[in-house]
Amino acid sequence: MARQSTASNGKINIAIDGPAGAGKSTVARRVAEALSYVYVDTGAMYRAATWYLMKHEVLPEDVQEVLQHVPKMVIELKPDPSGQKVICNGVDVTVEIRSLDVTGNVSRYASIAGLREHLTSGQRRMAECKGVVMDGRDIGTTVLPDAELKVFMTASVKERALRRFKELREVGITLEQLERDIAARDKLDEEREVSPLRRSEDAMMLDTTYMDIDEVVDTIVSYCKTAIGWRD
Repeated sequence: MARQSTASNGKINIAIDGPAGAGKSTVARRVAEALSYVYVDTGAMYRAATWYLMKHEVLPEDVQEVLQHVPKMVIELKPDPSGQKVICNGVDVTVEIRSLDVTGNVSRYASIAGLREHLTSGQRRMAECKGVVMDGRDIGTTVLPDAELKVFMTASVKERALRRFKELREVGITLEQLERDIAARDKLDEEREVSPLRRSEDAMMLDTTYMDIDEVVDTIVSYCKTAIGWRD
């Protein structure tokens, strides 16, 4: 675990990293609920940026044009009874950012340094008061390197593809295609020059291949309680 430094409210920051399809967002949201913390879905922020840039027909290869649009993007994460809403420039894009088009392109845009720096700055501001659960690809290594608890969630490519398939099967994509797509996205995330996907040295490794969601949530909550010395 990372160094332990709780805020005056007794809360810490929790960084959850891992590859695509590991279930980080669902788990992070439930961990935040269990601890009465604030959940920050950084992946949704990159998806919203991808949606915005694709809508404006800006290609990821045109880095200069991407950077010209970055200051114009206003991305907000708002709590909602049915889950977190993602607002981009006043438009609710919660559903649109989960499309296959956005999913297939988000890693390409996310590799652009200027875009990452812009979003990372906002994410750090969200965590200043502690009590935040943040998930993504580089939270423990880059966004919140001083997070008191870091968890690297992973699972086999086959299992991650199966989980995604259960969510998207009505779209018409095959399980085999999802496996290929996830493996390709892993490669992009691991090999990008800016903030590549990797496990922080002080992160707890959690392989969820054979765990259900309740077991994963309970495990991370127990890590947190240990980190801040809770007593039941």
